[in-house]
Amino acid sequence: MQVTLRIQRFDPERDEKPHFEEYQADVEPTDRLLDALNYVKWYVDGSLAYRRSCAHGICGSDAMRVNGRNRLACKVLVRDLGNPITVAPMLSFQLIKDLVVDMEPFFAKYRALKPYLIADDPPPEKERLQSPVDRERYEDTTKCILCACCTTSCPPFWANGDFYGPAAIVNAHRFIFDSRDHGADERLATLNERNGIWRCRTVFNCTEACPRGIKVTEAMEDVKRALMLRNI
Repeated sequence: MQVTLRIQRFDPERDEKPHFEEYQADVEPTDRLLDALNYVKWYVDGSLAYRRSCAHGICGSDAMRVNGRNRLACKVLVRDLGNPITVAPMLSFQLIKDLVVDMEPFFAKYRALKPYLIADDPPPEKERLQSPVDRERYEDTTKCILCACCTTSCPPFWANGDFYGPAAIVNAHRFIFDSRDHGADERLATLNERNGIWRCRTVFNCTEACPRGIKVTEAMEDVKRALMLRNI
């Protein structure tokens, strides 16, 4: 089948502002959008820039807006997207070229919430044991692949880029509720600041956008309750 791709293009060396260009791609109905983009890059216009890596929905590299929704290009089939297919970069990040945006501020917020185990007690001889019940409390938020689909679908983040955003808070949740971790109070204190969790307006865009099916809004509410009750 042949599909038309309306792709947002922007080359900072030539263009004053982004614009859309149309391309024809010969693909199978069961091909993914990433396959269609590869067709354009490999056979039509080699200057097209976009991120991709594993192509299996694990690395999160190829997140973009597809027909106005944040999706992973490697997880959506062209037969399910209609024709034409409109492809654009994620919102609220600085545009570098075409579909490539600057992710560094996103990862800086992620690092600021210390997404790693903080344990004050001496290391055990083997491993730090944990019950299945304790593990279940944060199991869902371990699935995050840092694609930024949730964060760039968030209206409060559109309005204020200093907001930590759902992805960073989801990764903080993963450790705040880990029974082996001792850094919850520090993370919660950070999230209680001006650009922390209280900027969340419970819109649910983040949950809808997550390609991993994480209950993002529920995790955000868990963090709010922990702050109010200090029930960690």
